[in-house]
Amino acid sequence: MFHVSTGWSRVGRGAAAAVCGLLAAAAALGAAELAAAFVRPEAAPLTSVGGAVIDATPQPVKDWAIRTFGTDDKLVLRIGILTLLALFALAVGLLARRHRRTGAAAVLAFGVLGAAAALGRPGGGPGDAVPSLVGAVVGAGVLYGLAGILTPAPAAVPEAPPPTGPHETPPTGPHDTPPTAPHDTPPLPAATRRRFVTAATAVAAASAGAGLLGREVADRRNAPAVASRREIRLPAPDSPAPPVPRGAQLGIKGIGPFFTPNRDFYRVDTALVVPRVNADRWRLRIHGDGVREPLTLDYAELLRRELIERDITLNCVSNEVGGPYIGNARWLGVRLADVLREAGVRPPSQGGPADQLVARSVEGMTIGTPVETVMDGRDALLALGMNGEPLPFDHGFPVRMLVPGLYGYVSACKWLTDLELTTFSAYDAYWVQRGWAERAPVKTQSRIDTPKPFARPAAGRVAVAGVAWAQHRGVERVEVRVDDGPWRAARLAAEDTSDTWRQWVWEWDATPGRHTLQVRATDGTGDTQTADRVSPFPDGATGRHSVVVTVT
Repeated sequence: MFHVSTGWSRVGRGAAAAVCGLLAAAAALGAAELAAAFVRPEAAPLTSVGGAVIDATPQPVKDWAIRTFGTDDKLVLRIGILTLLALFALAVGLLARRHRRTGAAAVLAFGVLGAAAALGRPGGGPGDAVPSLVGAVVGAGVLYGLAGILTPAPAAVPEAPPPTGPHETPPTGPHDTPPTAPHDTPPLPAATRRRFVTAATAVAAASAGAGLLGREVADRRNAPAVASRREIRLPAPDSPAPPVPRGAQLGIKGIGPFFTPNRDFYRVDTALVVPRVNADRWRLRIHGDGVREPLTLDYAELLRRELIERDITLNCVSNEVGGPYIGNARWLGVRLADVLREAGVRPPSQGGPADQLVARSVEGMTIGTPVETVMDGRDALLALGMNGEPLPFDHGFPVRMLVPGLYGYVSACKWLTDLELTTFSAYDAYWVQRGWAERAPVKTQSRIDTPKPFARPAAGRVAVAGVAWAQHRGVERVEVRVDDGPWRAARLAAEDTSDTWRQWVWEWDATPGRHTLQVRATDGTGDTQTADRVSPFPDGATGRHSVVVTVT
């Protein structure tokens, strides 16, 4: 018969030990989050370890994650880290049941790994190790204490009764109970169980409280940054963008708006915590090779400079053929080339010693851009506004870089704080260190937005439509074909500028059956996008987008 006391001695004691591990992990995370609120959010263990995981992940796995999870990849990463942490906590809890000191030491070792990850992050300092170490000490203490409650006192071995005769045997009646063997685990007394439940409840409540308090402290520390953005009133541009021509938006169902709303604009970066930068305290430093006069600019000074407004389409190098990581916005900012010339910078074609402009963000990201491209006359910007409002925090507030015609990873540094002039031979930026190309002009691409893959349109006239882009070269022609048939010219929407995408439509007399639709674009230089299918790594995807539909 399985008595309650027996359950607690075997199954229950093991389950309680596992709970000890989970509670120790929760206490460690809560304490670390609270400590990180006083250091910086990027120093929190989940964030620093997550960043290290991103850095160490092989490129094919990163590409798979972006394709599979899209902009939710960071959420999936956090869930994955928490899952692994929970499994580690369960194992350590079971270990501590019999080896308390070893279990506590394992927690401390895990905290040291977290501290090392924090110290290794871009922009990290000695203080970044504190949250992980604090969490490790708290977690180890909680595990040691809770496991101690479950550890039974050594059981006394009853003495065997003296023999009474050579022929006498031990009693075997139904009411006789054999003595407890030395290796059996004695049941937990009721008082001990109550003590464990009380202690576990207190730890859980304290962990949750520490985590909530950490969030509250972080929110209070971020409040000035939020207030600084809310109080900004962007001035009218000195050079406004020309009105979008009539006909730039085709108004066809299935194609998105010409301007992508800020809330829908794609976000691909490595920041697990979006920086909250106070515009009143923000500074931009410009220095390096060929800088005659280093500059330090603040936000108010940028607002006083000549502001230009431009429509620019931005897309991510991770975008697969036909992918969603592209958006178009109206940006407000200062010409980057003007600021560089003020500092005495000359492009290489004019004898300047630097051919790379390294942009650094507040969280340590580095992005390298060709100086020649920045200063060749295109509207490279220090952007302050996006679609009529200050930059959202997710998109780089207070200031980000934009260079039309280049993929974001070599041009579009968010949360910008430093610009250094150097050479490509002297320094590899973050993504170049991981195998991506130093230089990456946007490749000519097109996408079918309607009909959707596997759609079942009715036979007859069907609008096949989408967008095409070739920033800084413009889109000259878009063609569509059905089932490897002849290419047919699509009707292009009116062009806003060569730096924006362009909508297109082709009216198809659809016949019943299964069909494959394919699109290609030709840019302003006469270059037609290739049919060769290549993945985004190392300098952007190539190939032609196609969809399969069944006409009914």
